[in-house]
Amino acid sequence: MNNRDFKFTIEPWRTTHEELKYTTNIFKLLSRDMRLESEDHEVSFSIIEAPDWMNIIPLTNNNEVVLVEQYRYGIEEPTLELPGGMVDPGETPEETAKRELLEETGYDVTELISLGSVSSNPAFLTNQTHMYLAKGCRKIQEQELDGNERINVHLMPMDEFLELVKSGTVHHSLVVAAVAKYLLWNS
Repeated sequence: MNNRDFKFTIEPWRTTHEELKYTTNIFKLLSRDMRLESEDHEVSFSIIEAPDWMNIIPLTNNNEVVLVEQYRYGIEEPTLELPGGMVDPGETPEETAKRELLEETGYDVTELISLGSVSSNPAFLTNQTHMYLAKGCRKIQEQELDGNERINVHLMPMDEFLELVKSGTVHHSLVVAAVAKYLLWNS
């Protein structure tokens, strides 16, 4: 089902004013005044304008998933995740998928299949997260990490990885969304 298969019936809010409040190296914080015409109601919302994101499910020819373990500053804990990253300006999500996989893991991809995209968090984020399945992955070089990245690479059979998602060990919401898209694609 896509948006054309479902008839939305809720009244849309209309933006009446938008103001840039703060800019970081990753996102912009906006104040967006919006109006609901039928109720003559207007309110300001905080919106984060962020670049699109990408997650990739890299599979080797032995059906092992290439995973990245890294420390996440927001939750102050290490996580086990799929490779991913921001789509750079002028770069397609497909190009980002190949670049991030190579940089974070040293693995190259033979076949890249789009699993679609999701709204990262439509309550306050403007961006999409694009998801890919990468088949035939093989290590061709060492990692090329940026100055703040510390990543350990792990290979794991798909069944074991799915058990870690099920148990909550893998808990990054965008990784779980990619797994859901993969399971729907694979069914």
